[in-house]
Amino acid sequence: MLKFFRTLCLALALSLGATAAWAETIKIGVMGPLTGPWASEGRDMERIVQLMANEINNAGGINGHTIEILVEDDGGNPRTATQAATKLTTLGPVAVIGTYGSAVCEASQNIYDEAGIVQIATGSTSIRLSEKGLPRFFRTCPRDDQQGQSAVNTIMKMGFKKVAILHDNSSYAKGLADEIQAGLEEKAADSVEIVFFDALRPNEHDYSTILTKLKGIEPDVIMFTGYYPEAAMLLRQMQGMNWSVPMIGGDATNNADLIKIAGPAATGYYFLTPPMPADIDPEGSKEFLEAYEAAYGAAPNSVWAIAAGDAFKVLVEAIRNGNTTAEDIAEFLHTGLKDYTGLTGVISFNEKGDRTGDLYRLYRVDENGNFVIQP
Repeated sequence: MLKFFRTLCLALALSLGATAAWAETIKIGVMGPLTGPWASEGRDMERIVQLMANEINNAGGINGHTIEILVEDDGGNPRTATQAATKLTTLGPVAVIGTYGSAVCEASQNIYDEAGIVQIATGSTSIRLSEKGLPRFFRTCPRDDQQGQSAVNTIMKMGFKKVAILHDNSSYAKGLADEIQAGLEEKAADSVEIVFFDALRPNEHDYSTILTKLKGIEPDVIMFTGYYPEAAMLLRQMQGMNWSVPMIGGDATNNADLIKIAGPAATGYYFLTPPMPADIDPEGSKEFLEAYEAAYGAAPNSVWAIAAGDAFKVLVEAIRNGNTTAEDIAEFLHTGLKDYTGLTGVISFNEKGDRTGDLYRLYRVDENGNFVIQP
């Protein structure tokens, strides 16, 4: 019955897409984790896209058409994501923005592809997502191999000799850990020793066992490739052990909730991430951040939600240029969009739908809990 329902939904979505792309409103979907451990990401994704859509609608829409935002919660869970994606396909969006986690995104990819809908991921960095040859898949975030190379360069530049790599066995974290391991073995085998490579269990509250094991190995640095809730717990418990070894996180730890969970223990923590708009100041980003803070009382929690804003912006650019079907929009993003100024910098896509360019910077948490970009 479930298979029949999904097939029926996809057939309906395809039939809708085969007719006029839109009569009065332009429907754009947003799929993100509105509940679950990454709820702050999904909440900010929805807020940013809706804020931008409201601004366009208040100015008369796109070529006379208003934008309707359709929001579905994937819960940060692959199973929930399949349900959310299937529901969105029945509502007739020309494109869907999202989602945050790589494994969650992967669960939705074929559903959108079979329905003929453009998908633009925002925080899903796993390499294999864009190696499937899906013609309507894009992402405004970078890939793990780009981040892995940046991590290798950072470790070498900072002079660490004994490196512990800790992940959480998720598609994202394990993939990034593998990239860093391979990069260090290729570029720094004579100067850097990987003294630990293993996984923790996410969503736990006590990591004392694995931290005690790590402390006994005495690494110069811990490279953690998981998500911000676990990074914050590790930092708190390391402080409780009076252990101050440096820790570098991947881009999934770029979230203000890291500070809320870790508190002062986060001071001195490093992480790699695409830069926040305020640190590179692309055209229009200052006005956007001011509008967001005026509407919601605080800045977005992370760059990943802002990447949803970039996904919305490139879709609007495609539609403004007369592209009214998913196929036309995809073609424009592949070949017609070049060096477009987004909120997180210049945006272009390659033939796989990946964003091009060097997008990673090193940040450090200062004594006041601020994320400070490093020279």
